[in-house]
Amino acid sequence: MRAALNLLLVILLALNLRPILTSIGPLLEPMRASTGLGYQQAALLTALPVLCMGLVPLLQPWLRRWVSEHGGMLGGLAAIALACLWRLQLDSAWALIASAVVAGLGVAVVQGMMPGLVNRWFPGRLAGAMGLYSAALMSGGGLAAVLGPHISGHFGHWQAGLGLWAIPAVLAVLAWAVLRPRQEAPKLAGATGGHWFGTRRAWLLALYFGLINGGYTSMVAWLPAYHTEHGGSAQGGADLVGLMTVFQVAGALGLPLLLRRWADRRPGLWLALAIQLAGFLGLLLVPTQASGLWVAMIGFGLGACFSQSLTLTLEHLKTPAEAGSLAAFVQGIGFIITGIVPYITGWLRDVSGDFQASWTLLTVTVLAMLLVTVCFNPRGYAAAIARPAVMGKAAPVN
Repeated sequence: MRAALNLLLVILLALNLRPILTSIGPLLEPMRASTGLGYQQAALLTALPVLCMGLVPLLQPWLRRWVSEHGGMLGGLAAIALACLWRLQLDSAWALIASAVVAGLGVAVVQGMMPGLVNRWFPGRLAGAMGLYSAALMSGGGLAAVLGPHISGHFGHWQAGLGLWAIPAVLAVLAWAVLRPRQEAPKLAGATGGHWFGTRRAWLLALYFGLINGGYTSMVAWLPAYHTEHGGSAQGGADLVGLMTVFQVAGALGLPLLLRRWADRRPGLWLALAIQLAGFLGLLLVPTQASGLWVAMIGFGLGACFSQSLTLTLEHLKTPAEAGSLAAFVQGIGFIITGIVPYITGWLRDVSGDFQASWTLLTVTVLAMLLVTVCFNPRGYAAAIARPAVMGKAAPVN
């Protein structure tokens, strides 16, 4: 019974971590017409929350001194709900950007805790549990993208498509308050934070995670605009994001299940990256043909890469507390990178006049990640990630 409740909580929490990003793209044109947002300003609506997702986990070792896991989770979910409610009322570009920061801070707090929480709640079933968490996270994003235009059309203004996502956030607050296990996360002995900054493997994992997910944030930010530039409708752009999400969920759940007996994550990551590469090449070379196929391939690759890269990070260490600390660092640095990528791709769109340069950048990034994946031999995890447990001792740089 406890395991089922934990699983329900993971799903409810994860569903709230992407609507603040994915609800923007399908409603971008009416938002721009109403508020005067340019493409670079619009990129901030994705980039700033993702940067928050990066900065807050880096502060987690210090924050945990003053804020409990329970308090942090409630505060993060409340920030998401309040930001969404604020969006029901706002009508200016800068208020919209400010709401993105508030929501991003809330998501950052919740998301930073999730890998360690999943690792602690589901020992021995990490790959499957991370796959389910990833699938729920992506499903929430897909629902927001697909339903946003319908909600806005029903209520007659675009703010409704952004603001009604306060409802699942409030439900998650109630579920966490009532259903959570009463045992808090164990403290890291001697932990004072910042341990991973001197470890090369931690930086490599963070760079890998960040660049892989930069493709996701870029697609969420610009796929609807790309679709409308080629003569499509706003709802058609939203449906493409929804299609991408369906295949993200398939990748996040299917690949870990297929490879559940494999200790080596590299074959799965190579396969996911290769599928993603084929999708980006399709958008780059034949942008007006079979766009649904290219988007589906990109989605499958992104979903599989997200769950597998988080699992890869957690498997570098044996204890849930240490693995959660490493995952917080990897997500911290990684999401800073992830937040910068859509801003760069939006800038490329502005200066070049189309999205071809943006897709070229993402294609080159995937090619680079295919090469980097060679480094992640599981036999070398312990040596690569070795570091002292207490700061102040000499730390080997790996």
